[in-house]
Amino acid sequence: MPLQTSGPISLANIQTEFGGSNPIGLNEYYAGGSLVPAGTSGTNGAVPSTGAISLSNFYGTAKQYTISYLVVAGGGGGAYVGGGGGGGGMLTGGQTLNVGTVYTVTVGAGGSGSTSSGNAGTSGSSSVFGPVSTVGGGAGGADGGNGVVGGSGGGGGWAGGVGAAGTSGQGNAGGNGEYVISGGTNFYVASGGGGGRTTAGGNGSAMDLDFGNGYAQGGAGGTGSPNSITGTEIYYAGGGGGAGTSSGGGGGIDWGGDGGGAFGGGSAGTANRGGGGGAGWGGAPGGSGVVILSVPTANYSGTTTGSPTVTTSGSNTILRFTASGSYTA
Repeated sequence: MPLQTSGPISLANIQTEFGGSNPIGLNEYYAGGSLVPAGTSGTNGAVPSTGAISLSNFYGTAKQYTISYLVVAGGGGGAYVGGGGGGGGMLTGGQTLNVGTVYTVTVGAGGSGSTSSGNAGTSGSSSVFGPVSTVGGGAGGADGGNGVVGGSGGGGGWAGGVGAAGTSGQGNAGGNGEYVISGGTNFYVASGGGGGRTTAGGNGSAMDLDFGNGYAQGGAGGTGSPNSITGTEIYYAGGGGGAGTSSGGGGGIDWGGDGGGAFGGGSAGTANRGGGGGAGWGGAPGGSGVVILSVPTANYSGTTTGSPTVTTSGSNTILRFTASGSYTA
């Protein structure tokens, strides 16, 4: 835990935070040495690495180390004869942790698909690691409606529905829907695919052929994003495919559910990949999210809740959370 920001401070306080054995001297606590990481700073700025050093340099400092993270929210659900669900918001990066601090992990659920006309799916739920939060994938729009904004946006329904926007830095927009009436009576409908982490969802495509015949292809789900934090490349947060009278749109590469065509139901986004659910004559649920931490093994505390899967990759310990919990640095 960080040291106090004012008032009396002693060598013993610094030793408790950063370690070291007695007898101790302040010259053991230069930044970049064996006890205080390089770049350590507090209330009064950076701890010196050479030269003059005083107790006041340690106000508000904490022993820290840096990890890598992948945080993926739950994917949105696909709609009945509507748009595909958007992939869950996805963020990757590095995070500096304070030793002894508990960091909460929340794994978002995938949204449910809709099973009746006029109803959109439901959006996925956020995933969180400490200060890092992602937005659940947007639901696919109902057969006559627009997609829902999310980490990646849901696809629009066939009756001119508009795909929804994604969240900047986390995903992309869903595709639009369209339809044609062939021969004056025959409807051919094509809904938009949900957005994915790498690309937007595809637009539905409907065309009038001849003699009352038409063709309608649901929009493809947007492409997910590859990530190798576990040591193996895996795609996350693909969009769900849109519904189409002739053929459903494919799920986004990878882990978004396929859209249903010719009166077939959509398929679900894969669990713990954050993919959007496919739309069809029966919308499918989005996949649940995941939180993965890559911790330098030399710093790994071993203190967790939520039963993450623990593996190693090179010099790092990998924590894969598929349910909510915590990690104590």
